[in-house]
Amino acid sequence: MIPSLDIAPFVSKCDASVRVPGSKSISNRALILASLCKGKVTLRGMLRSDDVDLMIEAFGQLGVAVETADEATTVVIEGCGGQLPSKSGKIFVGNAGTVARFLTALLAAQKDAAYEMDGSPAMRERPMSELLCFLEQNGAECIFQNEPGCFPFQLSANGLSDDHQDVDATKSSQVLSAILMVSPAISRNYCLSFGGGTVSVPFVDMTLSMMRAFSTDDFCSSFTSSRIEIQSDGYRDDDFEFVVEPDATAASYFLTLPIVTGGRCALEGIHEEMLQGDSAYVEVLREIGVEIKTTDEGIETAMSVEPQGGTFDFNDISDTFLSLAAISPLLSSPLTINGIAHTRKQETDRVSAMASELRKIGQDVEESEDQLHITPNLNKLKNLAVDGVEIDTYKDHRFAMSFGILGCHDLLGNGATWLKIKDPNCCAKTFPEFFEELESVRRISHK
Repeated sequence: MIPSLDIAPFVSKCDASVRVPGSKSISNRALILASLCKGKVTLRGMLRSDDVDLMIEAFGQLGVAVETADEATTVVIEGCGGQLPSKSGKIFVGNAGTVARFLTALLAAQKDAAYEMDGSPAMRERPMSELLCFLEQNGAECIFQNEPGCFPFQLSANGLSDDHQDVDATKSSQVLSAILMVSPAISRNYCLSFGGGTVSVPFVDMTLSMMRAFSTDDFCSSFTSSRIEIQSDGYRDDDFEFVVEPDATAASYFLTLPIVTGGRCALEGIHEEMLQGDSAYVEVLREIGVEIKTTDEGIETAMSVEPQGGTFDFNDISDTFLSLAAISPLLSSPLTINGIAHTRKQETDRVSAMASELRKIGQDVEESEDQLHITPNLNKLKNLAVDGVEIDTYKDHRFAMSFGILGCHDLLGNGATWLKIKDPNCCAKTFPEFFEELESVRRISHK
């Protein structure tokens, strides 16, 4: 365990190409969907990180046959048609929201089964009650050890009905994705209503697109602001392959890097049109003044003008708001970030924590429930940087990576290190080799 890490600034403009690991969101959806199939499903380009490994380990406990190859980025699943071989077990979900919600829905769909569920201390505080209430209304039973609607709990399952079709998805779209993926096992014609709307709509689009890829030809869906309807004959029973896209959120850090260092950075396999909604982050960068170039290999960003602020709605791409907020001291005008209230219930309260870290480095921040308004003050940051600054990461991988990019700025003009990241190993959640990749980019750019 590394307690803290000094970030070495770039003394030359960035000039590199990067390929980030596979998408966590796609990887864990792919594992769930593969288990719902009946054939052998080969998943290529998988992310191997703490969150994905937790799902794979849980499958092992549940009797699902899982094999890895090609440096573990290829995973082969023997589908079991959604009926897990083990009808009991103790399942630990860590602090992985996708594992907590997606796997719980799959377990609730089992028959004559009982499971003990628990997560990390942080997971015990994350919103689960909306999903668990819905599952209980449709046949599952939960006995909570501590707070109602929270981990840890005992889950008794005897299949799911479609008696109740309304769910609260205002805090997390993962609630919808969890239910939708198991819905073909419940009914051929399935309807799900969410009158309060939802956040991060592109993630639901991703789920529906992936369900189509894993389903028979008889699959169709409709998605409105408050209702989803699915018609399906079930998931595939043949052997097939599925390729996981590179992680668009992980790419956002390197796409942002030229704002900090100047120069260019190319992201292989990243495009403006992807399954992942976070690919839309390039639109925000374009408005800030970043040059966006599309190539056969992916996307290249470059910076040759002074970056400016602006007002941006991050509701649909909220995982990337930290990528921009962390480098806001370098912008030439104020930055307003909206649509982020739901991120208060993620790995940490990301809105409050970001405000705290930016104030620590001399920035003027106004915080409201759904917004951060940041007035950059580069001179104050420079004065503080003389003695060095240390960023708290709150066990949140996105804080470590976002502020790691800021530390690449040669703030003191002499190549001296000025920014330190606490607990850099928290990146293992989604991008274990992030800082090694960043250092590689720095060395390549300095040649």
